[in-house]
Amino acid sequence: MRNYENLVIVKPTLTAEEIQASIKAVEEVITSNGGEIAATDAMGMRKLAYPIEKNERGYYHVIYYSVAPAAIAEIERRFRINEDLLRFVTIKYSTNREVKAWNGLVEKAKKAAVAPAKEEAPVKEETPTEEAPKTEAAAE
Repeated sequence: MRNYENLVIVKPTLTAEEIQASIKAVEEVITSNGGEIAATDAMGMRKLAYPIEKNERGYYHVIYYSVAPAAIAEIERRFRINEDLLRFVTIKYSTNREVKAWNGLVEKAKKAAVAPAKEEAPVKEETPTEEAPKTEAAAE
């Protein structure tokens, strides 16, 4: 079994539930063809470099997995049939150097999944402070 990485871009017009269902369908395609998913990385909604099917944005999701090389043709065929996917790319990691890099990416994705997502810093609400009433003389 070889190590692979798939980046899929899902249509942004879908609801959050439909996007998650599409991602689960993609993962099911991989596992039904004998693949073992090592890690996933939900990159979220991002702006595309150029419009694809009149879409300016897309939901990016990366899947790291191991599968027999013969199954890749079937996996990609099923991705092409899926109308919810704007684009996908399959990357093969075969040399020792590439496998080491793949292992590093998998560990990084696992750590990102375990760590809570960084939230935006809360906006400090302005509390009304008691100010001295302005007089006409102070306004001039």
